Amino acid sequence: MKKLVEPPYIDSIEWSKWHVFWLDERVVPKDHEDSNYKLAYDGLLSKVPILPGNVYAINDALSAEAAAEDYETRLRHLVKSNVILSAASGFPKFDLQLLGMGPDGHVASLFPGHPLLKENEKWVTFIKDSPKPPPERITFTFPVINSSAYIALVVTGAAEAGAVQNALGNSQNSEKLPVAMVSPEGELAWFLDTAAASKL
Repeated sequence: MKKLVEPPYIDSIEWSKWHVFWLDERVVPKDHEDSNYKLAYDGLLSKVPILPGNVYAINDALSAEAAAEDYETRLRHLVKSNVILSAASGFPKFDLQLLGMGPDGHVASLFPGHPLLKENEKWVTFIKDSPKPPPERITFTFPVINSSAYIALVVTGAAEAGAVQNALGNSQNSEKLPVAMVSPEGELAWFLDTAAASKL
């Protein structure tokens, strides 16, 4: 992502065509150090000419449940108005979703053994008992994640090496990992640093 804010990329990208969404967010103020919005704003959005109206942040003034409902309503409106394409499944089809993975194999805010892994009707849902702080978050569900045209799964650090090994090494344990449920209609590409790939 750092390269995007530097020449020649920053000057050659048609930023007016970009629409930016959050597939998960912590229920904290936008200026909080745990906010995914702050991470994206500081690293990218504040440095490139993306139209403010094309940045769809999650409403940080709402509760987790209300924020999830609000975000899904906004997404449904954008699909209806053809800002977002719809997959054959009826779920929104994003051009690209950028995912990370935790040491436990979680993606977005979808954690091992959690009932949300089986949610298949809602587009956006919420969690109040995240095993990783902060406890309250909102997240896309797997049907929305897997409707993506392209998923880039970026994993860094030695702490994630075991989960990477389980997910990519044909381990029987891979079925227990949320990351193993990432199976997009389009393409999936893993991007690993040396530490994350150290057990492959």
